[in-house]
Amino acid sequence: MKRAFLIAMLIIWSIFSVTACGSREGRKQAAQNAKQQDSSKQKNPKDKPDPSDAEQRVPVEVTPIVRGDISKFLLLSSNLETEIMADVYSRIQGIVEAIYKEEGQYVKKGEIMLALEAKEYELAEQKARIEYDQQVKNFDRLKAMYEKNLLSQEEFEKARYTLQTAEIAWSEAKLKLDFTKVRSPISGRVGQRLTKIGERIQPTDKLFSVVNNSQVIAVVYVPEKNMREVKIGQRAYVTSDYFEDEKFEGWVKRISPVVDPSSGTFKVTVGVRNRAGKLRPGMFVNVHIILDTHRDVILVPKTAIVYENENMYAYVVRDSVAHKILIVPAYEDNVKVEVVKDIEEGELVIVVGQAGMKDRTPVRIVNVRENRLAAKN
Repeated sequence: MKRAFLIAMLIIWSIFSVTACGSREGRKQAAQNAKQQDSSKQKNPKDKPDPSDAEQRVPVEVTPIVRGDISKFLLLSSNLETEIMADVYSRIQGIVEAIYKEEGQYVKKGEIMLALEAKEYELAEQKARIEYDQQVKNFDRLKAMYEKNLLSQEEFEKARYTLQTAEIAWSEAKLKLDFTKVRSPISGRVGQRLTKIGERIQPTDKLFSVVNNSQVIAVVYVPEKNMREVKIGQRAYVTSDYFEDEKFEGWVKRISPVVDPSSGTFKVTVGVRNRAGKLRPGMFVNVHIILDTHRDVILVPKTAIVYENENMYAYVVRDSVAHKILIVPAYEDNVKVEVVKDIEEGELVIVVGQAGMKDRTPVRIVNVRENRLAAKN
C-alpha cells in the first residue's frame, strides 16, 4: 500500500513539472515574438509616423504668402560722390588772424570762416576814401565853373574821369578790406581745414573744403547691352551694408552717349536723395537701376527657399503636412521671389525648419511670422 502511494505522488510531480516548464517556454517565446515584431516595425522604411501623434511632427515656423510688387533691376557697385562741393581760397594774401569754422561744422553760404589781419587794408581803404572825397569837392568846383563857361569841355571831362578813377580806387580798397573775411561759397559742412592761425597765406593756398551731402551721386558703368533699357529720370535706389534695412531713393541723372570700347560699358550718373544726411561721400554702395516692375503678384520670402540641384523649392503647409513645391521664379531681389504657379495667397510657407525636410512630412506649427514683403517693396 505504501509503495503504491509513492508511485502515485511521483506521477503527479512529473505532470506538474512538465506543465510548468511548458508555461515558461510559452511566455519566453511570446516575448521573443513581440520583440521581433517591434524590431521589424522599426526597420521597415515604408512605415510613417502617425500624423495624429503631435510628438512625432517636425516643429516649424511659417509665414503667410502675400501679394505685392517686385522689380527687375540692374545691380552695380559704386562709391558715393557729391556734386555740391567747393574748395575755399582767399582772394588776397595775408596772415591768418582767426578761424571760425572747424571740420564737421555746418556753414551757411556767405558765412565767415576765417579772418586775416586787416590793418593794412583798413589804412588803404581810408586813404582811398579821402582821395575820393577830395575829388568829389574838386569836381563840384569845376562843374560850377563849367556851367558858367569858365571851363572848357576837355577840362571838365578830365575832372569827371579823375573823380570816377578815385571812386573805383575806393571801391577796390573796400573790396580788399572785405576780402580779409574769407566766406563760404556754398552751404554745407566743412570737410577739411588746411590752415592755422599765424600762417601767411597766398591766393593760391587752399584753406577749406565744404561739402553739401543733401544730394549725392553714384557713378556706375552699365553694359552696352542694357543701353536701351536705361533712360534719364528712371527710378533707382542704393543700399549700403552699413544701413542693412534701408533703401535710399534715387534716379538716373545723366547718361553718357559714349561706350568705352575697352570695357563695353557706358557711364551712368545716379542721383541719390540724402535728406537725413546718413550717406557720406566715399561710402561703398550697391546701386539698383529699376528696369521693370510687376504689380500685385505672389511673393515668397527668400528665407523660405531651399536650393537643390540648381532648383528652388519651398515647403507649403497643408493639413499639417509640408508639401515640397518647385518654385518657377519670375522676378526676384535680395529678399523675395515672384512665384507664377502652385502657391496661392494666404497659404503658409515654412521659413524655419525646412532644411533637410522631405516631401509630405507631418509638421507642427510653433510660430506664425508676420510677412512684410509687400510693405518693403
